[in-house]
Amino acid sequence: MKRLLVVGGCLLLTACASTPSHPQDPLEPLNRAVYRFNDAADKAVLKPVAQAYQQVTPQPLRTGVGNFFDNLRDVYSAANNTLQGKAELALTDVLRVSFNSTFGLFGLIDIATPMGLKSSKATLGDTFAHYGWQDSSYLVLPLLGPSTVRDGSGMLISNSLEPATSVFHTHTQASVARVLNAVNTREKLLGLEEMVDGAALDNYSYVRDGFLQMRAHQLGLPQGKRQQEEELNIDDLVDEPDASAPAVNDTNDASAPEAKDASAP
Repeated sequence: MKRLLVVGGCLLLTACASTPSHPQDPLEPLNRAVYRFNDAADKAVLKPVAQAYQQVTPQPLRTGVGNFFDNLRDVYSAANNTLQGKAELALTDVLRVSFNSTFGLFGLIDIATPMGLKSSKATLGDTFAHYGWQDSSYLVLPLLGPSTVRDGSGMLISNSLEPATSVFHTHTQASVARVLNAVNTREKLLGLEEMVDGAALDNYSYVRDGFLQMRAHQLGLPQGKRQQEEELNIDDLVDEPDASAPAVNDTNDASAPEAKDASAP
């Protein structure tokens, strides 16, 4: 969730930047077509549903829904931090899940963050990057939004192993949970598209550039000369290195670092 909010901030800050052809976007014609499809689907279905959800659901309940799904993603994050050999982060994730699942009423209340247990939200895409797959071509996923070949592959694998399959006993329950998470996430972004539309001449380019720069920052990778010249202070926008995990179809779930000038599959 925070990933999408930060992308929006990046877009506004880069509104006056130039938009040359991007070396990490060799699939741009296809990506633009999917982007247009996603935008049309959002305006026709998801945005109206999110607006109705906002009107009938109290803010504390919406916050609880978000916390619940964040708690599931912490399970996923613990596994990926373990795979990366990051024992301290993995232990923090385990403690977060333990405290939030018990004292936090099955994750509805986030008591771990005020205790100083910071969420990392590691994904399988992060794990792939950790072991060398750092450059990856930008990819817009149908209905899910910005991603990369690397992170999309990680999402495909992890979706079959996600914690939700253990929490929800049937495919129907898991599907309903994913829809609820998607609507709850979209509700948090209401109003953002108006700001982007007013600031960007080419929304697609700014979504892509802001997203890739954010992911490069999250993974600790070089962002390229053009991004450095734009002087976006991502540290002011990101207070935790979370890349959205695909556990319950958080809109997305991850993307590629802007590490080098040459794109890689």
